[in-house]
Amino acid sequence: MEKKSTLVFESPLGLIEITGNGRAVTAMRFCEAGEAERKDSDDPVLLECQKQLQEYFQGNRKAFDIPVELKGTEFQKKVWEALKAIPYGKSTCYEEIAKSLGNVKACRAVGAAIGRNPVCILVPCHRVSGKDGSLTGFAWGLERKKWLVNHEKH
Repeated sequence: MEKKSTLVFESPLGLIEITGNGRAVTAMRFCEAGEAERKDSDDPVLLECQKQLQEYFQGNRKAFDIPVELKGTEFQKKVWEALKAIPYGKSTCYEEIAKSLGNVKACRAVGAAIGRNPVCILVPCHRVSGKDGSLTGFAWGLERKKWLVNHEKH
């Protein structure tokens, strides 16, 4: 049976819950107050992830080198890999990701895959906007997306 551990810590955007399997981060999400208890873990991968996220929030880190294992369809995994290629402080649109995957008509499917991203921030779905540059959909709320985008621009 796969080992599962969880760590919850306070960030500038609220509580973040990180889940891992002893080898890699498998999920990460924002939690609302009362939704998750603060949890500590001795999992070195989760502790390193927390450290790197804190450095990111302090403006001292632009890239992550945390092992991540994501479960999804082959298409979802391709989309998530495309997200990882978006440079810090830059953004792209759904159509550009669809083009990069070889199917410009797959914009909605790309949007659906992005909405299922199990590891926010590490797989930077906040760097995707509407074709006109507007902030659109973010599973963790547009205010958080706006904060992340502004944080990376400054």
